[in-house]
Amino acid sequence: MKAIRILRRNISSAFKSVVRNFSLSIASIACTAITLILVALAVVLTINVNNFTKELESELTIVTYFEEGTSKEDIDATIKRIESLAGYESHEFKSKEDWKMDMQATSSELNTALSYIENPLLDSVVVKVSDVTKLSSTAKEIQKLEHVSDAKYGEGMVDQVITIFKVVQNATVVIVIALILVTAFLISNTIKLTIFSRRNEIEIMRLVGTSNTVIRLPFIFEGFILGVLGSIIPIIITVYGYILLYDHFKGYLFTNIIKLVNPANVVVVVSIVILILGSIVGMFGSYRAVRKYLKI
Repeated sequence: MKAIRILRRNISSAFKSVVRNFSLSIASIACTAITLILVALAVVLTINVNNFTKELESELTIVTYFEEGTSKEDIDATIKRIESLAGYESHEFKSKEDWKMDMQATSSELNTALSYIENPLLDSVVVKVSDVTKLSSTAKEIQKLEHVSDAKYGEGMVDQVITIFKVVQNATVVIVIALILVTAFLISNTIKLTIFSRRNEIEIMRLVGTSNTVIRLPFIFEGFILGVLGSIIPIIITVYGYILLYDHFKGYLFTNIIKLVNPANVVVVVSIVILILGSIVGMFGSYRAVRKYLKI
């Protein structure tokens, strides 16, 4: 009960302090809101870039062509060996008749041409890998198998695309981390100024024998409150802004290739990240200001 009373008193004191030092509190909240908006935008960008990258990666496959005249038994045996490879995830068999029908459906010219000649295509199996970085090595392993005529995955271009994917993913992660660090620095220093302006109040508390813990707690709760209040505006802007963007472009950005992540999978993550970041940085900034700047 005593702990609850102390906690309630400290929270009440923190709220009163926020109201009493309204102008400085507004400055802290504004600084927190502005910097967290940038972090929120970076997080949304990162989520969508990663999703776009994964969707494109899922489309990358190895088309394995069997030698002409390979029997069904030999094809099944080769597929069994493909399934045992380290990078294997799944496969889809496509006979040369399937390929012929697909090609005939693409244009009337091909349909006419293929109708009058013997099917020149090969039976094949389309292989998906568990990790796109293993695409090249898996294709080389498949190429060595008996009865395999060729294993194609778009060499060169695909390797470049995979490299670009990794660079973009790493770049977005670095940007988010950098923005979080900048945000922490700005918010921390703004809250330090707020507390530094009240150094006389803290000095009086020390002179009357108040313990360091009792002095720190209201300021830490105050930092928490400022951080939470500063997180509300970025969360509202991010949530409604992203929903409007998603609805306006009907789930796609500029082209049907770039699909946006469903808002339900974005807004919750972004809101939690921003709220936690704002509250933790607010508490940390207050703690450091009281401990270091005021030499408690």
